[in-house]
Amino acid sequence: MSSKGGGTALTRRNYRLASDTDKPKATGIVNEKLLSDYLHHVFPSTKQGPALASLRKPLGFQDLGTHLERLLSEGEPTEDIRDQPVEGRLGPQPVVLDHTSGFEGLLFVDDDLLGVIGHSNFSSIRATTCVYKGKWAYEVLISSQGLMQIGWCTLNCRFNQEEGVGDTPDSYAYDGNRVRKWNVTTTNYGKSWAAGDIVSCLIDLDEGTITFCLNGQSLGTAFTDIKMGPGVAYFPAISLSFKESVAFNFGSRPLRYPVEGYLPLQNPPTADLVKAQKLLGYIKNVLSTSLDTQEERLVEQDCAAWRLHGEPTVLVTLAHIFNHFAPLMCKVYLVEDVLMNFLLGILEGGGSVDEHPLIQQLLDLFWLLMEDYEVNECLKQLMMSLLRAYRFSPIIPDLGFQIHYLRLTTAILHHEKSRKYLLNNVLFDVLRSVVFFYIKTPLRVKEAGLEELIPTTWWPTHFDKEGKDEREPKDESADERLRRRAYERGCQRLKKRIEVVEELQVQILKLLLNNKDKATGEASRYIFLNKFRKFLQENASNRGHPTALCPPEYMVCFLHRLITAVRASWDEGNRKTPGSVSSEEAYVPPQLFYNGKVDYFDLQRLGGLLSHLKKTLKDDLASKANIIIDPAEIQATSMDDLDEDEESGAAQRPFGAAAMGGALARPSWLSSPTLGRANRFLSTAAVSLMTPRRPLTQPEKVKVRTLAVEQRTEEDIEGSHGNDGLLLGRPVEEPDQPIADKSLLEIVDGIVMMYNLSVHQQLGKMVVVSDDVHEYAVALKDTEEKIARCPARRPDILEELQKSQKVFAEKLNHLSRRLAWINATIYSKDKMLDVYWLLCVCIRTIEHADNTGSLFAFAPEFYLNVAMNAYSALKNYFSPANSMEELPGYEETLTQLAAILAKHFADPRIVGTDIKDSLMQALASYVCYPQSLRAVERIPEEQRVAMMRNLLAPYEQRPWAQTNWILVRLWRGCGFGYRYTRLPHLLKTKPEDANLPSLQKPCPSLLLQRHMAELLSMDKDMAASFLNSVLNQLNWAFSEFIGMIQEIQQAAERPERNFVDTRQLKVCATCFDLSVSLLRVLEMTVTLVPEIFLDWSRPSAELLLRRLAQLLNQVLNRVTAEKNLFDRVVNLRLPGLESVDHYPILVAVTGILVRILVDGDRQGISRAASVLLSDPCFQLHSIQHLLGEEQSPPAPQQPSPPPPRKHFSLHAYTDYISEEEKQKVELMLSFLTEESKQAAASTAPTSEEDLCPICYAHSISAVFKPCSHKSCKACINQHLMNNKDCFFCKATITGVEDYSKPAAS
Repeated sequence: MSSKGGGTALTRRNYRLASDTDKPKATGIVNEKLLSDYLHHVFPSTKQGPALASLRKPLGFQDLGTHLERLLSEGEPTEDIRDQPVEGRLGPQPVVLDHTSGFEGLLFVDDDLLGVIGHSNFSSIRATTCVYKGKWAYEVLISSQGLMQIGWCTLNCRFNQEEGVGDTPDSYAYDGNRVRKWNVTTTNYGKSWAAGDIVSCLIDLDEGTITFCLNGQSLGTAFTDIKMGPGVAYFPAISLSFKESVAFNFGSRPLRYPVEGYLPLQNPPTADLVKAQKLLGYIKNVLSTSLDTQEERLVEQDCAAWRLHGEPTVLVTLAHIFNHFAPLMCKVYLVEDVLMNFLLGILEGGGSVDEHPLIQQLLDLFWLLMEDYEVNECLKQLMMSLLRAYRFSPIIPDLGFQIHYLRLTTAILHHEKSRKYLLNNVLFDVLRSVVFFYIKTPLRVKEAGLEELIPTTWWPTHFDKEGKDEREPKDESADERLRRRAYERGCQRLKKRIEVVEELQVQILKLLLNNKDKATGEASRYIFLNKFRKFLQENASNRGHPTALCPPEYMVCFLHRLITAVRASWDEGNRKTPGSVSSEEAYVPPQLFYNGKVDYFDLQRLGGLLSHLKKTLKDDLASKANIIIDPAEIQATSMDDLDEDEESGAAQRPFGAAAMGGALARPSWLSSPTLGRANRFLSTAAVSLMTPRRPLTQPEKVKVRTLAVEQRTEEDIEGSHGNDGLLLGRPVEEPDQPIADKSLLEIVDGIVMMYNLSVHQQLGKMVVVSDDVHEYAVALKDTEEKIARCPARRPDILEELQKSQKVFAEKLNHLSRRLAWINATIYSKDKMLDVYWLLCVCIRTIEHADNTGSLFAFAPEFYLNVAMNAYSALKNYFSPANSMEELPGYEETLTQLAAILAKHFADPRIVGTDIKDSLMQALASYVCYPQSLRAVERIPEEQRVAMMRNLLAPYEQRPWAQTNWILVRLWRGCGFGYRYTRLPHLLKTKPEDANLPSLQKPCPSLLLQRHMAELLSMDKDMAASFLNSVLNQLNWAFSEFIGMIQEIQQAAERPERNFVDTRQLKVCATCFDLSVSLLRVLEMTVTLVPEIFLDWSRPSAELLLRRLAQLLNQVLNRVTAEKNLFDRVVNLRLPGLESVDHYPILVAVTGILVRILVDGDRQGISRAASVLLSDPCFQLHSIQHLLGEEQSPPAPQQPSPPPPRKHFSLHAYTDYISEEEKQKVELMLSFLTEESKQAAASTAPTSEEDLCPICYAHSISAVFKPCSHKSCKACINQHLMNNKDCFFCKATITGVEDYSKPAAS
């Protein structure tokens, strides 16, 4: 690998500045003797003999070239030795992955052919080079911790989608996901790996062994006596499952953990290395020597103090060195091994990065003495090596490695010219620089040194009845308190160390957000802004494409650092501009959403698609915001939509062929952590952006033109005189005051989008660790209690229990330390404040957008999503460690959010069904918690009444189940026997998640109940249509439920074991829950507004009462009949049908009956009783069943033969039903018994002619006008709800009159 070509195809600058011919003898530089001494000092000769002679021979610039050539060629191997093949290895150099024939399945392979991502079930690929003798090593950088088998295979191993490396006789693999080794059979081996680890694979073909190391620590010999001999050679190989990714290092870069005696598969560039080290030595000599021209001597000095003063002697000397050094610095291996280590060495001394001006001086030197393309390549490789080193360094207690690499990154980015080059071409285009803002979570606590940092572990040990841990247990023992405090101190120590890294990461972002560095072209912030937008576009448009997406764990860290940096820049600007908004009050003005200056890609707006909104709202845009949309553009966007469909179709096609041809998918996120980005998947055109054509004076309408993201300049963003930049088109409702730099507004908008893309899901995912701690803590406590109860005569049981106790305690020690890390990096108080700030930004943004009237439709959906999700994250994910009540202005924020949910869940300007559902669900969970329910009660009265009116709209043509659930929650705690949190029969089981909204203690809202009562009693039509729809849905839900339990019962009775589909069980349980909650809404209505059913002067009251009675009787009969279907299915206790039980449904029905038969006025009670008793389905024993007796009054003692099965009885639920409620049921029962006796005595047996010809249940009681056909009232009223034609003759019915049979003569 001689450096003759060295990639220098361009002509080099000619640095022969001073040769004999052009200059007089006494150079204008320094005198010859001093120069000769200086050059001999800088370029000492290595050979001692002749060196003394050459010392006497003066050395000038004219001889320096040849002198330097001679020095560099000393000790260089001759050509023929260098290119000889190494024995024991076959195959081309450099070693890469064999993407032409050595793979199975679908894979993405990086451009450098070293990174790979699995794109099918289980894909395999091997390298191009094999070994048959000697000791060899290669390294694998693990980018995702999933299922992979890494190792060696021979050429005749045949892999498929199920079997990979290690599953065939001559292949051997290590799998750190399942912690096993594989060679046809499998056994436990090694440790578990995590993303960011490095696995070394070693093969010794002299001894016949294979060994693996993890982060440089040997895992022990995995295989011995492997097959060897003629015809057997081993290739590096890997099998990985879908979306898993790694990068290989066969020796193209220095091995991170070289093992003595083992050679990398690829030869290191030894000759170039020697050369580069020599040249670097010469550079160090220049840095540490200065010329004193007065005294004509050389002065030793500290390298760190060196400055580039433009001294000709020094410059010419350096130019000669760089003539050789520059081409070498374009090679990966040398940049990583020589340059990066040199620069890190400069920073070793500690101190802040600003105190190391030497790095700035050296970068100036690079830009001065190297060709631009060389500096570019060198900086690119340097950043890549830094990123790789940062990402794949193990975590040690003081995070030393991470801090080390971040400091050098910061120092390089301090250099303005380098920063802009990197921002423009590398950081977001080639590198995955978001990795720099990530702090990985150690999977193996011991190696990360967390045991030393947190010597004492602690976990909650006090749990209340429902399994939640109590915040401040009263009876915490002194020992526990000491442990908890020691643990908290350990957590604080850890947090401080992590904060050092976070501070460095924020510093990097502050450099990128610098908007003052305009001397060398556009300021960094504007380059960053355009790149950031492009980054968001990739993550928004490539939802299904694994290679272009940024992993969510990186996004979380990036989001927090960005918020910190943006708020710092915002407040700095705010101090300079009086009257502007502070970052505490930040929001995104609504103009951004419709003036087209910011690209929202194809993200859904509240009012639908952008092209549709531009057509429908163009008049409003013109009148409110002075923006005229060019008709040509409307045409263009619709045409674009068509093209985009075709283009995206084309972009999807090459997937299948990805690993087939030579042109492989581009490098990506997951594989090599550093290589470039999959541009080929981003072919669709960016959505148009608009900017004004000329300075804007108020009355003038502005036409808009399109502009691509990449082309925007500072003026387009910030605006200039008479041009609002991003804030073009301010609506009248917006205050005319400066907010902040417009570029920051766009970044804040991007942060909100980022939270929506993947940060929220990731926050939810990481809660698992604290859930695990909680589960193990409960299990440990349970085991300890069992040990205490264990009888002395059973030592065997005791031994097993003690084993379990030990396992749980070990697991908890491990998890509690891991939790400390996660709490410090993800759920700390500062992070909580960031998410809270984001929530407030969204709330203010939505409020401002809402004020613009119809233009609210332009706001992107994700603002509402983030407002709901951020609130839920604060409540559910951050809660145990940090409570929400401590947040500043928390009550007020809760009320603002409540107002948004109450107003927009039925907002006609919002069209997306998904977002509407989300709003409805958010409101439903909002009313389950006392704090947020009080916030709903605090919103202005007219908004509350409007919300209730929307909730009481009829249940047809809309998702009514959620609405019904909201009403039920407002009632729960007021109904009959309805004060329970969990059903009585479920108390012994543990809830899956005690934080679920449905498992909260009842907190009824009397205020909202009052609004509901007022609305229903005032608006008779609304009341009738609402109740009819509730009764219809109840009829449907209960019938569906009965139909399903019939099927379940039949399946259970069949002799063969067939299982009921779990989905069907789930639907069945849902229908039951819906029936119960619809009954509760009826109970609520009957209690709050009884006149709807009992005041028969209201047009539909009688009909509603009859329908209600009919449904209640149906439900009672089905649920209480002896040995019936319902009983049998409940007793099966099927998993999935836990909520199906007698109690919830019977208590709901009893509540309605008690309300209309006991609590009403006399006229109401008699009407209700007559309607109930006249219903043909009425059976008295159904009501007797409620109190657990059949035909007799409640007997205190049971008869001597015990009954076969315990009956349901309200008496059994003393904790749930008060004495007063029980007495009411007994009153109702005696009243109905009496009434039914009287009714039976007074009704003469009816002949068949007198029965209603429709139902044959009631006697004829109504006659229709004008056709005089007859039926009972129930049938005709039911019929008239949907149809005005007579049953018999199809004449239109104009009226219905009572009919009584004439007395017989």
